[in-house]
Amino acid sequence: MHPTLNIAVKAARKAGDIILRYHNQIDILTIENKAANDFVSEVDKAAEDAIIDELKYAFPTHSILGEENGEILGDANFQWIIDPLDGTTNYLHGFPQYAVSIALHENNEVTHAVVYDPFKEEMFTASKGEGAYLNEQRMRTTNTDGFKNTLIGTGFPVKSPQHLEAYLEMFKAIHPKVSGIRRAGSAALDLAYLAAGRIDGFWEIELNIWDIAAGVLLIKEAGGFVGDFSGRDKYLETGNVVAGNEKVFKEILKTIHPHLTADLQR
Repeated sequence: MHPTLNIAVKAARKAGDIILRYHNQIDILTIENKAANDFVSEVDKAAEDAIIDELKYAFPTHSILGEENGEILGDANFQWIIDPLDGTTNYLHGFPQYAVSIALHENNEVTHAVVYDPFKEEMFTASKGEGAYLNEQRMRTTNTDGFKNTLIGTGFPVKSPQHLEAYLEMFKAIHPKVSGIRRAGSAALDLAYLAAGRIDGFWEIELNIWDIAAGVLLIKEAGGFVGDFSGRDKYLETGNVVAGNEKVFKEILKTIHPHLTADLQR
């Protein structure tokens, strides 16, 4: 494992320990609403602080962008992008589908990535050019030929209700062509599952950069494709994500295109 990735794995495990410490004591947590359908607890904050402490100790000059603490200034050419608990709503309901997500954005590209599910003890990792792994076993995306017999992941635009009608039209267009569509509530894990071959494709509207930065590298290093709704590489900027093996990726793009609003075509 690359030394930089090893530090990220260590940070993810520390955050995971904090998350598991309270997963059966949700009733004692203080929960705040950051915005509509967007929650944060002291677990999110403590987990992010643990990650920051580990990264700052190893890389004191690097900058950090975290969901809870915002931006910590440093060398802009080396920015860590972290989500200490992707799937907070699941966590707060005792639904065991959540993860820690850590990525290094180096000179305008993601070079190292970790998505860690502490409940299932699954560590998804990747370094640019070195492949993607689940608990040290190499991952590959599926090789399905188009939509037939596929399982597709997605996320509802609960934080962007203005896009709900467009999303529903996309859903209705994809649904009859595939075997199933799943919405599990953690985009970081959805992308990791795609890299591991557990789902065949994925699309979602207006995700945050910390939700997807690690997952997109996992997919690329597992042989998959990632793009925005026009098939370009602007997904970290727009948050609009389509992913899959080459044929599923193209099928999703083709199927959702007629239902894109002007805002979703940007």
